[in-house]
Amino acid sequence: MAAVQGFEPETVSDEAELPDREVGEVVLKLENIELGFGGVKAINDVSFEVRKGEIRAIIGPNGAGKSSMLNCINGFYKPQKGTITFAGKTMSAMDPHFAASNGIARTFQNIALFRGMSTLDNLMTGRVLKMNRGFFWQALRWGPAQREEIEHRAFVETVIDFLEIQSIRRTPVGRLPYGLQKRVELGRALAMQPSILLLDEPMAGMNVEEKQDMSRFILDVNEEFGTTIVLIEHDMGVVMDISDRVVVLDYGRKIADGTPDEVRRNQNVIDAYLGVPHED
Repeated sequence: MAAVQGFEPETVSDEAELPDREVGEVVLKLENIELGFGGVKAINDVSFEVRKGEIRAIIGPNGAGKSSMLNCINGFYKPQKGTITFAGKTMSAMDPHFAASNGIARTFQNIALFRGMSTLDNLMTGRVLKMNRGFFWQALRWGPAQREEIEHRAFVETVIDFLEIQSIRRTPVGRLPYGLQKRVELGRALAMQPSILLLDEPMAGMNVEEKQDMSRFILDVNEEFGTTIVLIEHDMGVVMDISDRVVVLDYGRKIADGTPDEVRRNQNVIDAYLGVPHED
């Protein structure tokens, strides 16, 4: 069987093989999710789960429903059918505040940063839910609020060091090149100290070197922090290199779910990426 172009993995780096990761219990479960807009079904009866500590990829051709699925996971969209189980609670739709306060963080396909603010200030916005002092104390920036801000700033500085962006910490993000803006957005998500990190095409528009850097940071986040990652990415070489398991969507339906090797050899996946027409 001929390989589909882009399905042969490209190495993330020239170093040795990637280490095995410890994968634990199910931390997020989606069952029979359906989402429609008017008469169009973006997601049609899709079920899958995410396990603690894994990198779980969601792939598929354009319009397959991948970003819509992430939007259901963090509560931006409300499915018409199905259930989501997270943090010991089964619900028909995720509440965005519940998701964020219980450790789900998100980056976006289109960069969503405060362009006039510095890298440091953008990362500090990721600490908002961690701040316990009221508006009055924060406005004064004195006493308990000042001590709290110092603590949060110290954590943000560790994120800056981790992502190797010390040189741009005071630079307005609107003046940064695209690849660094994507890294800052990752940093803002990490500032939330997430247990589950949702990444929507984190390498879109990047050159090879930038993709290698981003792949390394994603692996480091997973391995060093133990963060569970749900990833949408169109670069199949990257997906097959760094993912533990892959779920494949096509026209809103799940057509495959398994390890990268299993998915790579799945005929339904090959047909979807080759554009084989669907039978009525």
